[in-house]
Amino acid sequence: MSKNCEINSIPFWRGNKSNGRRPRIGKFGMDLGERGIYDKRNPLNEQTGREWIYFTNSVWTTAYPPSAGKDSGFDLRKVHPSPKPPELMRDIIYFFTKRNQWILDPFVGVGGALLGASLCEETRNAIGIDLNPIYKTAYEKACELMGVQHQQFICDDSRNMLLYSEIQDREFDLILTDPPYTDMMIRQKNGQKKKLYGKNDSTPFSLDKKDLGNLPYNEFLDELKDILSISLSRLKPKGYLVLFCKDLQPTENSPNLIHSDIIHKICEIPNLRYRGQRIWYDQATDLYPFGYPYALVMNQMHQYILIFRKER
Repeated sequence: MSKNCEINSIPFWRGNKSNGRRPRIGKFGMDLGERGIYDKRNPLNEQTGREWIYFTNSVWTTAYPPSAGKDSGFDLRKVHPSPKPPELMRDIIYFFTKRNQWILDPFVGVGGALLGASLCEETRNAIGIDLNPIYKTAYEKACELMGVQHQQFICDDSRNMLLYSEIQDREFDLILTDPPYTDMMIRQKNGQKKKLYGKNDSTPFSLDKKDLGNLPYNEFLDELKDILSISLSRLKPKGYLVLFCKDLQPTENSPNLIHSDIIHKICEIPNLRYRGQRIWYDQATDLYPFGYPYALVMNQMHQYILIFRKER
């Protein structure tokens, strides 16, 4: 559990409370002091009941640390249109893995999941794959700046991941990823995003026509399902798939509820069950008077973190 993670929920304890005293530990409990009671039967992670209940809050507020820039590797990683804070990825990894376990990211981008694995106090192991060599270079430079362990970054098409023995011959404990969503991220930036990322020349994720960031929407959904199916073949039973997505603004022809379309499409994969979502409020996003004074246009301040479990 992150040292910086503020826990302000009422903890769930094994045993009974009485007269304000600390509850009994019980047969399977381990007292971890201020962290609370850890149940040794927990197969998923190393969190206490107090830490577990914090993660089940469906709304998550975080951003790059105030010092975002050189120390966090953010300036290097913003060659990608939507780099995730490594601390955010770290806290997701803490919940879904134990120490020394393995994470796979089939759309690793500039390595947020890999950096998150390396930031864990008890380091996790991670492998990521992405088409774009520029992202690999940015990730490696960020590792140097942050002084963290380099994880394995494979530069290739995710459809080829099983050609690599380090993926084919390994069972993973978590799939954590942030796929490109059709042409969303190559659209012209404005407002705060333009200030944050600089000049936008609408360069796509890659020039490869197979890149999901260059596909029409329905084709994108089918390809996403196929690539995740390949990834899930290496996920252990009862392991989790966690992925980010963001809706587009609604139009006259479509509500553009991308997260809903993805949930329905991915649930077509056998033995995969949707378990819920966390809504990540990105504090790096500012409010702007879009649509004023003619019509309502919402500021999209959040992204969805969709959670699925492989049942067998």
